Amino acid sequence: MTEVRSEIAASVWKVMVEAGQTVEAGATLAILESMKMEIPVESPRAGTVTEVRVAPEDRVAEGDIIAILD
Repeated sequence: MTEVRSEIAASVWKVMVEAGQTVEAGATLAILESMKMEIPVESPRAGTVTEVRVAPEDRVAEGDIIAILD
């Protein structure tokens, strides 16, 4: 199990995956927005998304879990 976490405090702009989806390493899981900049959250490895813990317009802090990969 791999927890993919936010590296900054930001708003969730888009969620690009859903639970059950298979992703490759480097795939964009979500896009955060901070200070008018778009920050992609990428998968650190290939796997299956088991849980997505954010939705568009959510606020996340540094270290918050975005998604979990199996």
